[in-house]
Amino acid sequence: MWQMSVPWWEFVLRGVVVYLFLLVFMRLSGKRQTGQYEPFDLILLLILSNAVQNSMNAGDNSLTGGLISASTLLLLHVVLARLAFHFPRIGRWVDGKAQVLIHQGELNKVLMRNELLTQDDVEAALRSGGCLHAHEVERATIETNGQITVVLRPAHRSVNAT
Repeated sequence: MWQMSVPWWEFVLRGVVVYLFLLVFMRLSGKRQTGQYEPFDLILLLILSNAVQNSMNAGDNSLTGGLISASTLLLLHVVLARLAFHFPRIGRWVDGKAQVLIHQGELNKVLMRNELLTQDDVEAALRSGGCLHAHEVERATIETNGQITVVLRPAHRSVNAT
């Protein structure tokens, strides 16, 4: 239970490599993967966690090894969060930046394609924002967490505010 089959530093090194790999992979996969968890996306995350488990623990199933791996991941997360807070450039790289999906009723189809958003995704966001059509929207923004925020045009705000 406590006896490790590999040295402690190997757990740390493996944890760092896997954490950075997954960070880059998730960042490159687009905001849709992080903000709108469909069953498809959740399955991917579950399979990813299982796939990288052995690369982190080197076949060691000891309690000590698991605690070292978990501590390494938590520490990396805290360090990266602090770096992102103090250095905006790092924050933008890690979190990305908000992007305008609809401006004055005009849908940015290039951004839709880049973020792998379907027409159904956009329509669902519009319904959540209290409208049915893009022409009712002053601005819809894909936030850094992948959520879509909708601001209605003034004429439509008063109709929807009851």
